Amino acid sequence: MDPVPALDEPLKKVLGPATAKVMAEHLGLHTVGDLLHHYPRRYEERGQLTHLADLPMDEHVTVVAQVADARLHTFASSRAPRGKGQRLEVTITDGSGRLQLVFFGAGVHKPHKELLPGTRAMFAGKVSVFNRRLQLAHPAYELLRGDAEETVETWAGALIPIYPATAKLESWKIGKALQTVLPSAQEAADPLPESLREGRGLVTLPEALLKIHRPHTKADIEEARARLKWDEAFVLQVALARRRHADAQLPAVPRRPAPDGVLAAFDDRLPFTLTEGQRKVSEEIFADLATDHPMHRLLQGEVGSGKTLVALRAMLAVVDAGGQAAMLAPTEVLAQQHHRSITEMMGELAEGGMLGGAENATKVVLLTGSMGAAARRQALLDLATGEAGVVIGTHALIEDKVQFHDLGLVVVDEQHRFGVEQRDALRGKGKQPPHLLVMTATPIPRTVAMTVFGDLETSVLDQLPAGRSPIASHVVPAADKPHFLARAWERVREEVDKGHQAYVVCPRIGDEEEGAKAKKKSPEDEAEKRPPLAVLDTAEQLARGPLAGLRVEVLHGRMQPDDKDAVMRRFAAGEVDVLVATTVIEVGVNVPNATVMVIMDADRFGVSQLHQLRGRVGRGSAPGLCLLVSEMPEASAARQRLNAVASTLDGFELSRIDLEQRREGDVLGQAQSGTRSSLRVLAVIDDEEVIAEAREEANRIVGADPDLERLPALRTALDALLDEEREQYLEKG
Repeated sequence: MDPVPALDEPLKKVLGPATAKVMAEHLGLHTVGDLLHHYPRRYEERGQLTHLADLPMDEHVTVVAQVADARLHTFASSRAPRGKGQRLEVTITDGSGRLQLVFFGAGVHKPHKELLPGTRAMFAGKVSVFNRRLQLAHPAYELLRGDAEETVETWAGALIPIYPATAKLESWKIGKALQTVLPSAQEAADPLPESLREGRGLVTLPEALLKIHRPHTKADIEEARARLKWDEAFVLQVALARRRHADAQLPAVPRRPAPDGVLAAFDDRLPFTLTEGQRKVSEEIFADLATDHPMHRLLQGEVGSGKTLVALRAMLAVVDAGGQAAMLAPTEVLAQQHHRSITEMMGELAEGGMLGGAENATKVVLLTGSMGAAARRQALLDLATGEAGVVIGTHALIEDKVQFHDLGLVVVDEQHRFGVEQRDALRGKGKQPPHLLVMTATPIPRTVAMTVFGDLETSVLDQLPAGRSPIASHVVPAADKPHFLARAWERVREEVDKGHQAYVVCPRIGDEEEGAKAKKKSPEDEAEKRPPLAVLDTAEQLARGPLAGLRVEVLHGRMQPDDKDAVMRRFAAGEVDVLVATTVIEVGVNVPNATVMVIMDADRFGVSQLHQLRGRVGRGSAPGLCLLVSEMPEASAARQRLNAVASTLDGFELSRIDLEQRREGDVLGQAQSGTRSSLRVLAVIDDEEVIAEAREEANRIVGADPDLERLPALRTALDALLDEEREQYLEKG
C-alpha cells in the first residue's frame, strides 16, 4: 500500500482523537493540509498589549495582557453556607484598558498560584458584563514565560498568531497543534507553475505556510499573504477558465434573425429609439447567438435600464431563426408581469395563429404552477408543437412533463434567486445545448463578476432610457424625530391627490404563528425588543389613521396566486392608491404611475435590496420619492448604511458598500449555491488586481494545456477546490 501523503494524513492520527474531533466538528478541519490552511486571523506582538478598550460583547476573544492585581474573596452561599465559598478576582491591563477575570470554587486554586501581579499571559473567554463592567468568567489562559524554552519556541519569537477559534478550542491550542504539523508543510505540492511564481517574485508554498504560521517579522506575514492570495485567485480562475474552454467546445445551433422577420417587425413598432447601451449590448448578444457554440452571457442592468427589452429582442431573434425561447422568472407575480408587458410590447406580433394576429406573429405562452388544468394542457401542447415561440414561466418550466419543440435560448431573470440545478434542468431541455442569457438588476462589482460568474461573458447596461425620472431618497428617523414620519404620510397623501400612487413596504406579513415569532432574535431585535413591522398591521393602522379615506390594499407572498395577480392588476389600473406589501414587489413590478415608496424598518433590509425596491418608483415622467423609515440611533451602522443608500443612485457604488460591510464569504457563499467560500486570505473588493491578473494567467495556461497535463500539482489543487458540491456548481454554471 502506498503511504498516505503527509498533507492528507488524518488529524486524529497526528493530534489524537479528542482534539481531532473538536477540529472536525467546530472548524471543519480533517487533515494535516486543512490545518495548515487554517491561517491566523491576526498577530499579537510580544512587546505590545492588545486593546482591552474595544472588546466586543458576547464574543469569544483572545487577549494578551499583564496581571495588575489578584484578590481572593470568601463568601457564604447555599453550597458553602459557612462562608467557605471562594471567588478569585484578577484584574488584567494592557495599557488601553482594564478587564476583570473571575474564577469560582475549586477553579480558583491553579490561577491563584499562577496569576501573580506582573505575570503576562494569553487569556481566552467570552466577554460578558457584570456590575456594568466587562469581565471574562473562568477564562482559559496560557502563561507567556519569556525564559521557558518550550513557550518561546511555541510562540515563535515576537509575533503571536491569533487563530479563528471556538469556545471548545482556544487559539493557542490551535497554535500548538500547528507546531506539530508544520514540518509537513515542506511536502506541500506547489500549484503555481514555476515560471509564473518566479516571474511575480512569489515565495514557494512551503515557505509561505511556514511564514504565515511562524513569522519572525511583519515582512514575513506580507510575503506569505501575497503568495497565498495568488493561490486562491489563480486556482479558482483556472477552474473557471477550464469551464469556459469546455463550453466553447460544445455544439449549438447558430440562431440568426431573418431580415424581415418578427424582430424587424417588432423594432418597427417600438414607439421610442433604443439607448446607445441597449444597441451595443444587443449587438454583443446577436454576435454570440450566431456562433456554433452556446452563448453564456450575464446581462447586468441598473433597475429600470430596459433589460427586459434587450432580452425580448434576443428571444425574437431566436424565434426568427426557427427556435423557441424561454424566460425563467423567480416568482409568479414577476412571471405574470413579464408576460403582460411582453404581450403589450409585441401587440399583434404576440397573437400567432389567432384572428387579427400579424402574419409573422408567434405565440407568447405563460406557464406557472397555479394555472388551471385546461390552460396548462394548452400551454404544454403549444410548447411541444413549436406553436409558442416565446414562453415565460416560473420553475414550473423545469418539470419533466414540459417538452419543447426546439429550445434555442434560455433567459434567466434575477439570477441570484435560482439554484444552479434549476438553470441546468431548463438548459437540458434543448436538443443541443441552448444559448443562455442570465439577467440581474443587482449590480455586481467587476471583481465579484470575475470570481462568481467567471464562466459568463458580461454585458452592462448603465444608461437609463429617456423619460425616466430621478428618484429622491431620504432617511426618516422615526424615533428621534416622530414629526418626520407624520410628514412622510402627508407626502403620500399629496402624491395621491396629484393622481399618483404609493407603495409601503414592510419586512413581515403579520399572520405568522406564535412559534415563528419566538425564533432566535438578532442583536438589533433584542435591542429594540419589538418584532419587525408587518404588512397586515401596518395596512390596518394606515387605513384607520394617517391614510384614512385612501384605497389601501395589501400584497404578500402567502396570498393565493390569483388574488396576488388581481391586486397587481388593480394597482396597475390605478384602482388602488396605496399598496402595502412585502418584498414580493422587489423585482420587475412596473407601475409608472407609482411615485412614492415608504420602506418601514428600512434597516432590516440589505443595501442591494433597498436599491431594488427603490427602483419601483420614478418609472414614469413624474419624479420618484423613496423614504427610508428607521428607529435605529443616528450613530448606528444600520443608519450609516441607510445614509449611503439615500446618498447615491449608483447601484455599482452601493454594491461595493454592501460588499465592504459583509464578508466576501457571504457573497460568494450565496452565489455559489450554498457552498462555503474557499477564500481565506483573498478579499474580493481589495484584491481586484490579483484577481484580474490571475484570470489572464489562467486563460493563457488553460489555452495552452486545457487538461493541465504538464502541471500535476495544479490539477491536485483544483481537485481539492472542486469538492463534490463545488464541482456541481461549476459544472452546471
